[in-house]
Amino acid sequence: MEGQRLLLVGVGMTGRPYLEAARRLGVRVHAVETEPRAADLAGVADDVTVCRGGSDELWYEAAGAAVRHARPDGVVAFSEPHVLAAALVQDELGLPGPSLRAAVLSRNKALQRGRFAAASIGQPDFMVADRLGDGRAWAAERLPVVVKPLSSAGSAGVELVMDQGAFEEVVARRDDEGRLLVERAAAGPEYSWEALVRDGEVWFANLTAKETTGPPYFVEVAHRVATEVDVPTRATVDRLGAEVLAALGMRTGIVHLEFRLTARGPSVMEVAVRTPGDHLMDLLGDAYGIDWYEMVVRLALGADLPGPPAAPLRRTASYLPAARPGTVTEIRGLDEVLAHPHVVAARVTAAPGDAVAPARSSVERVGHVLLSAPDPGSLEVALDDVRSTLRVATRLGAP
Repeated sequence: MEGQRLLLVGVGMTGRPYLEAARRLGVRVHAVETEPRAADLAGVADDVTVCRGGSDELWYEAAGAAVRHARPDGVVAFSEPHVLAAALVQDELGLPGPSLRAAVLSRNKALQRGRFAAASIGQPDFMVADRLGDGRAWAAERLPVVVKPLSSAGSAGVELVMDQGAFEEVVARRDDEGRLLVERAAAGPEYSWEALVRDGEVWFANLTAKETTGPPYFVEVAHRVATEVDVPTRATVDRLGAEVLAALGMRTGIVHLEFRLTARGPSVMEVAVRTPGDHLMDLLGDAYGIDWYEMVVRLALGADLPGPPAAPLRRTASYLPAARPGTVTEIRGLDEVLAHPHVVAARVTAAPGDAVAPARSSVERVGHVLLSAPDPGSLEVALDDVRSTLRVATRLGAP
């Protein structure tokens, strides 16, 4: 790998470990990023191309300019907006990647629904509505339903609608929003399945248990990595993962699959072929003793991989607090949390005087705590300690 070139499409807030992994491997990195983040990469990436905006078209424009500067030996997409641009370059240059089909499906939840229906994969009943009001009669027979955008992340725009009156209220707010996906609500615990894949075969996979704020917006507030389930359930999950990979036409890279375990079996929520959010990559690395960022770089370059982990070395989790809406008056307990023996990192992003909006997506959360413990019991005790100690106090009204 020494002297090879990696094109990293997008870096964002948490993509720098890709740069660090490449540097350890002796790989040069050409990063594509928007301003002002591009300026922050000077001296960190070997080359930087500035992207003029956040659309698929502009990411592809900038990725193409980077390729003309120097042909890469591998390409990695950081996050959802970067997936299609990276896949186009991978396809054009014959480089390892998820496949164009997988990238297109990753970018569009309605296309995922259509593909999974064709493959007979468990998922909710759904309807694609050009205007939300067009789904009125369909939804009336299937309430409660979930309304969501076709392309989004972090639960943005996702909401549960319990009855017909509530549906009419949502129509009044969102009928001009454009095409939306309407789904029968699925009940059951929510999980994600993270897999590193080479040539369509799973090299290693992990199961993560999720906690959310619940209805109506289901914002994720905790993740437990390396979750233990019984053998039949794990076999069911891995079989679902294999079916989804086949339906996507997934070749090489990382996959993040979200689903619920319902009374009728697993029901797919959505899938993405990019870096999972909420610091999951850090939690995965700590749990299994391998750098998942480095594994993704190796996959992109067609490099050798080490042997997969036999079992988790530690149990890891994240806590992602959502404060009550209002004006922040006080942050309590952060120093105590940072001093906890099982806390790896902690940060509160709100400060006294800040306005906190209702938690309707991951953007409205007010910080994160990453935890690592030797066993599940110790992890649960630590999580309880953190929840009871860290407080972001608010009061109603403007600052």
